[in-house]
Amino acid sequence: MDLKNPYAPELYSVIDLKDETSDVRTLRLKPLNDSSFQWHAGQFAQFTVFGTGECPFTIANSPTRSEYLECSFKLMGKVTTALREVEIGNVIGVRGPYGNWFDTDSWKGRDLYFVGGGIGMAALRSPLQYVLDNRNDYGEILILNGARTVSDLVYVNEMKEWENIPGVKLIRTVDPGGETMDWDGEIGLVPNLFEKLSPKANGSIVITCGPPIMIHYMLITLDKLGFKKSNIVTTLENKMKCGFGKCGRCNVGPIYVCKEGPVFTAEQLEKLPKEF
Repeated sequence: MDLKNPYAPELYSVIDLKDETSDVRTLRLKPLNDSSFQWHAGQFAQFTVFGTGECPFTIANSPTRSEYLECSFKLMGKVTTALREVEIGNVIGVRGPYGNWFDTDSWKGRDLYFVGGGIGMAALRSPLQYVLDNRNDYGEILILNGARTVSDLVYVNEMKEWENIPGVKLIRTVDPGGETMDWDGEIGLVPNLFEKLSPKANGSIVITCGPPIMIHYMLITLDKLGFKKSNIVTTLENKMKCGFGKCGRCNVGPIYVCKEGPVFTAEQLEKLPKEF
């Protein structure tokens, strides 16, 4: 009989940390003990600061890089403030993984468009790494990384690596007014810039995540460009708490985001309540 407490996290040590922006940090973790933790690109976990609480974050690295676990988080509240204060060598808790994942097998042979805004890029990083680590299985890849200002762009150093991979095109953009004197990227809202690129919709997959307003206008733009709703994929976070559908906080209509999500196609989103 398995008496394991489903709420009990495994212990992980912080082995590295990186400030992506002034309020976004990436933690790299390794388990203190033997761990059977395995995940798919797109799943999330609960990250615990003992004595403070826990928060759900997408697992930010690909399962092809399973020797460690990463999460990227934005400074927003009590738990993220506590996470911001941890140092290399400190121990935190991790439980999971939870939720569904990106169907990367069905993407094989297709062109892929990764479109992210701000911290939303964290949700795209795992499937993007997976695709790049299996580069020969996929078609051309476009990465559009946008933010409000230059200082809000995440994964700046990694972007330099991404754009040097054959068959990968990287575009960086900031909102009008968010540029600096030495900015050499694009200036414009993510949906508007994507539309200007005139991407071909025939069989291509769009993977997008960002602020709700960005996703809203991206879906409108993609519909205008003729993309099939079943080929548009995004991720949602809706007040997730327990992680496995018991607390009811992430309930939307007939579904629980933590179980049926967090990955949804635009086709699936159409079936959710209109106020969502």
